[in-house]
Amino acid sequence: MSRFLTIFAVIASILLVPAFAGASDLDPENTLYLDLKDGRVVIRLRPDLAPKHVERIKQLTRDGFYDGIIFHRVIDGFMAQTGDPTGTGTGGSDLPDLKAEFSDAPFKRGVLGMARTSDPDSANSQFFIMYADGDWLNGQYTVWGEVVDGMKYVDMIAKGQPPAHPDKIIKMQVAADAG
Repeated sequence: MSRFLTIFAVIASILLVPAFAGASDLDPENTLYLDLKDGRVVIRLRPDLAPKHVERIKQLTRDGFYDGIIFHRVIDGFMAQTGDPTGTGTGGSDLPDLKAEFSDAPFKRGVLGMARTSDPDSANSQFFIMYADGDWLNGQYTVWGEVVDGMKYVDMIAKGQPPAHPDKIIKMQVAADAG
């Protein structure tokens, strides 16, 4: 029986370690929990790429700004957009717009970017999560984070522009503040 348990332990460690690889090295101050109706999405913030945008996202998150906001634009195979308190795609926070912090980081599946108008320096509170690679966005929008766990829940967000029955952010919090 002990040989069976040893073999089981070895197999379990081989199978489970990749699922949790990277989770333990996340900095709680630079990690977001995005709770959706289907589950929790864990986001690694990228202050190395966009320090002002990360600062803004954390400030709004800590203020509870994102709690209850809908995903107003969700395009299957492209991205899910949220962060507008009006739900129309035209609103933002009361804070001033941010200057662009473009980088060489590519827009791949799971990457988070800031939405903006045609003015590169107009990002405020709206952001999007990529469903697939979007190379045409590279160097045109600010990358500020990446999903490290729970992308399957992002995939379940109701699609549409706007969706007939839009999904909401149940709660968003900085991991360091989570209780």
